[in-house]
Amino acid sequence: MNKSLITNVLALLVTISGYYFSLNVVYAMGIFALSGAITNWLAVHMLFEKVPFLYGSGVIPARFEEFKAAIRHLMMEQFFTEDNIDRFLSDNAGKASTFDLVPVIDKIDLSPAFDNLVKVIENSSFGGMLAMVGGKEALEPMREPFILKMKETVGDISQSEQFNEALRTQLEQPNVIAEMREKVSNIIEKRLNELTPKLVKEIVQEMIRQHLGWLVVWGGVFGGTIGLIAALTGNF
Repeated sequence: MNKSLITNVLALLVTISGYYFSLNVVYAMGIFALSGAITNWLAVHMLFEKVPFLYGSGVIPARFEEFKAAIRHLMMEQFFTEDNIDRFLSDNAGKASTFDLVPVIDKIDLSPAFDNLVKVIENSSFGGMLAMVGGKEALEPMREPFILKMKETVGDISQSEQFNEALRTQLEQPNVIAEMREKVSNIIEKRLNELTPKLVKEIVQEMIRQHLGWLVVWGGVFGGTIGLIAALTGNF
């Protein structure tokens, strides 16, 4: 439902009816309501669209670069501050937050770890014994059990308080936080550079157009009220 269109049409119908039937009060209400609704509709329209000969119209596309800079400043200075990052790394009690790294660990290929273990055995005093029982091929059946056990063990370690405390301590280092903020800033900057004035206008319109429609509605209501007062007091 287009609130702006309905409000303007209703105000126009009231104006025409008042004029046609010589109803001065109705006509005053209609003409004032129409002027208020149209003025607010034009103001809303001018936010997004450039209107010829009307200075200041199309302010959102015209201030495109300032709009992007404001978004970047908001994200970095309000969301990704050092204090907010520190709070992200801690729970409500001030302890290190626990990160569930098990899904990540499950996706890691630990075959190189087993290969390195075999090399260590081959180069150790047990190398000769290993050669006597068939060499490294004899250890191959142990590959999958070794990988499963390693993932289970590393997963358990990643859930421990000591691990998460050590992780937080490392991430809270000034140079690490600065690097994190720089990477976030670069990601935001890259995404903002992909925006176009048209896309920014559409984003803002999508967010606030429904609510701005009420400006037109209330413009018509207040305009009609003023018209009624003017007619009843004999000033119209």
